[in-house]
Amino acid sequence: MIRSFGLIAFIGVSLMAAPSYAQTFDPRYPVCMHVYSGANGGGGEWYDCSFTSLPQCRATASGRAATCDLNPYYPFNAAPPRPRHWQSG
Repeated sequence: MIRSFGLIAFIGVSLMAAPSYAQTFDPRYPVCMHVYSGANGGGGEWYDCSFTSLPQCRATASGRAATCDLNPYYPFNAAPPRPRHWQSG
């Protein structure tokens, strides 16, 4: 019984010590460019979330193996805040 508990505890500690990865999307910018660089370009792909508009991202991605997408972690506001109307009197 004690060996079983020790084995379970060891597995649990091993799983918690797994490496963690940084967040892929920067929540400060609304548009991300997904860059694909296959075997010829050094391998891998990544996201560059440093664009404020789709046209800006598309101009940068032009001629490259890349696409522009809306950032899923950017806090888009569905509706602008309503103006306050003060009543006098």
